[in-house]
Amino acid sequence: MNESTPAKRLDLFERHLTLWVFLCMGLGIGLGTTFPAFTRHIGQLEFGTDSHVNVPIAILIWLMIFPMMLKIDFGGLRGVFAKPRGLAVTLFVNWLVKPFSMALLGWLLVTELFAKTLGWIDPETAKNQVAGLIILAAAPCTAMVFVWSYLTDGDGPYTLAQVAINDLIMVFAFAPIVMLLVGVTGVHIPGGVLMTSVLVFIVVPLAAGYSARAFFLKTKGLAWLEHKLLPAFRPVAITALLATLTLIFAFQAENILGNKLMVALLAVPILIQVYFNSGLAYLLMRHFKVRHDVATPGALIGASNFFELAVAVAITLFGPSSPAALATVVGVLVEVPVMLSVCRFCVGTKAWYQRGLTR
Repeated sequence: MNESTPAKRLDLFERHLTLWVFLCMGLGIGLGTTFPAFTRHIGQLEFGTDSHVNVPIAILIWLMIFPMMLKIDFGGLRGVFAKPRGLAVTLFVNWLVKPFSMALLGWLLVTELFAKTLGWIDPETAKNQVAGLIILAAAPCTAMVFVWSYLTDGDGPYTLAQVAINDLIMVFAFAPIVMLLVGVTGVHIPGGVLMTSVLVFIVVPLAAGYSARAFFLKTKGLAWLEHKLLPAFRPVAITALLATLTLIFAFQAENILGNKLMVALLAVPILIQVYFNSGLAYLLMRHFKVRHDVATPGALIGASNFFELAVAVAITLFGPSSPAALATVVGVLVEVPVMLSVCRFCVGTKAWYQRGLTR
């Protein structure tokens, strides 16, 4: 970024993302350890008998995702298909590399090295943790990628389109990929429970956002939607995100405090995966001469995870205090500071990237 380029102006929330995550962690762990009975009661609230869908988490995720879905103009996808190379790289990394590379890393590091060779993790616990890592990697980022795109001068409309297409694919691909890869680890996942998770956490907010956007565009117009409704929803979405993080850490309070080594070990495959996938996507974009403002959000989508969905699904499938849920929670701890470092790398290498486009 040259000296004449104005500095990115972020609001209070975006400027201190890492701080907010750690504050939520402290508050959540404090809640979980001070009021364990209350926390367990919240964790046991479900939609109907044996649905395994936690009511507070589901409502908070709806409040968080719905405003994001309101932003997405599915009619604008035609413009992306007119410039397909960036989209092709994004989808390749997201769906053909990311979940499978995480399954491989989980098996090599958690199952083989940490559990079998070093004996630091119980083998059955390791299987469940690998399942959590796979769930984390199978869900591309939906919300925070807009912040990452902004920080790297990403093409806003293209980023929206990339997210929209990923969300549509997620409706159909998330459950089969999780079933396939987690099944290989030897952990059984009830198909009905997984499909319920997809319905509750993906289909419902996606359909609600699409329908609401169409309604408001018809009755109020685009200017009202972008300048009145979306700004009004922003504090709701931020509050829902912070509350979700707090509940996640409250559910995992005992696991985190009693398994500090485990948290550090689980961070290793997540860190490797983030840097590997972002680097792979970034280099492929440069190889195929994709514009930098398309390449950076594509690389960031490929590296980051829809951790809110991953945690909700892990809680639904395995329970709020399970090793699988802990693995997804470690993803929350790692994601923000690591993704900020990826953003800095993308901005710092812009001149190098651009030289590759002129050759």
